[in-house]
Amino acid sequence: MFELDIVLRNNRTSPEYPYGIFHPHEELHHIKKENIGLIEVMGLAVLPARLAAELETLADYLVHQTKKEDWDESMQKHWDWCEAIRSAYPDITKDNVHDILKYEVGQRFVTVLEHAGVFKRDKRGKDAFRRFMQHAVERMSSLV
Repeated sequence: MFELDIVLRNNRTSPEYPYGIFHPHEELHHIKKENIGLIEVMGLAVLPARLAAELETLADYLVHQTKKEDWDESMQKHWDWCEAIRSAYPDITKDNVHDILKYEVGQRFVTVLEHAGVFKRDKRGKDAFRRFMQHAVERMSSLV
């Protein structure tokens, strides 16, 4: 039994997605701006090194409910996300903040993968994937 993993790449851009249609969209660049690779598609999130220190700072801001005007300039990119986390978790403490951030980064990364997918996880995308696979199987069969 064999398993074949295929990662389809498409570097097209559009006015709406100038960094790439199948690239992490801008609203997620505070977490992941870089291209997605095979390792990530297979489930291991490779996050930028800068994020570790930023998450520590963000944890501190969340626990102490730091106001936006007191945030470091380099952290402003996380403000909207922080507000969403505060709304979802009204009782953030030093004991739970790291678990919350780990979960929320994971959720963001799932969205990054959805953005990078050439075949989206909706009916239209699944139907297109089936057609693609049917065509690929037919082509492979004709080569044998």
